[in-house]
Amino acid sequence: MRILAEYGNDDLAKVYVAQLREEGVQSEDSQKFVVECVESVQPPIPREKKWVLIVSTMFGCPIKCKFCDAGGDYAGKLTAEEILAQIAYMVRRRFPNDRVPILKFKIQFARMGEPSLNPAVLEAMRRLPEMFDAPGLNVSLSTVAPKVGIADKFFEELIEIKERYYSQGRFQLQFSIHTTDIDKRDELIPIKKRSFEEIAAYGDRFCSPEKGDKKVTLNFAPAVGYPLDAKIIRKHFDPSKFIIKITPLNPTVRSHEKSLRSLIDPYDFATSRCIVESFEREGFEVILSIGELEENKIGSNCGQYVQRVIRSGVKPESSYDLEKYGVRIFSSRDSDRP
Repeated sequence: MRILAEYGNDDLAKVYVAQLREEGVQSEDSQKFVVECVESVQPPIPREKKWVLIVSTMFGCPIKCKFCDAGGDYAGKLTAEEILAQIAYMVRRRFPNDRVPILKFKIQFARMGEPSLNPAVLEAMRRLPEMFDAPGLNVSLSTVAPKVGIADKFFEELIEIKERYYSQGRFQLQFSIHTTDIDKRDELIPIKKRSFEEIAAYGDRFCSPEKGDKKVTLNFAPAVGYPLDAKIIRKHFDPSKFIIKITPLNPTVRSHEKSLRSLIDPYDFATSRCIVESFEREGFEVILSIGELEENKIGSNCGQYVQRVIRSGVKPESSYDLEKYGVRIFSSRDSDRP
């Protein structure tokens, strides 16, 4: 793995652009095997208490969600070694002895790619605890819940992995839902997906509160024109096993091209109050996740992908300030390997 570029800063977040599979690949095809990974902190929490790494699991993504810059240009699945190489690079920059003394060291399989369509993610999760001396290791997996054979098998194995390697609340499973309108959900996420009933049934099996498991997250990035009805969610999901996360729709190239507008203004908490309270009335615990808006300019937030803006030449307002946050662009002669 060779690092091609870095964006961001150490005080908040950094995006690393990495070239994989250089050997035996024609130069004109090398762009197909570029991925991004991210490290971030959550001010004012210091890095010693919480450090998050976000890794890619595919080259491009076959899902093509309407708002996501990482979708499209699908060129295959990463191997477990390639997934772990991203983690190893970011860890060894700071902890060359592989000892990570972070209270909460969180790995998110959520940068580029749908993880449930790549069995190598499961292998990476199995091997991860052996790679580092990291007592605070937690993992998080975000999925749109594809309904295909390979994903069905993945989700079954995921329960076993959670119970064997990440028990006692060290695994966070998130389903990205975004709207309660079935047709609109298909418009946003254009693949065959598990229904609310099927997600609820799986979550009931996955989450065992009596064993200390985290609740399963239902994630919504509400957009104007895409309904979000808390009563529909309550009809299907048990608040004792599911938690609601509300986030703004981040400013991506794709959302700009599709004229999608966030229902939540990250600068005005009043715009989210109604949504949050509607879920609380139904008995749900709600996380309003509005991070540092500077991450939009770095390009490290969910749904963002630096390579998309470079290729398209389109830069949405208040995002992807690559000239300001370009830390280093490596030449082809440079070598920066884990």
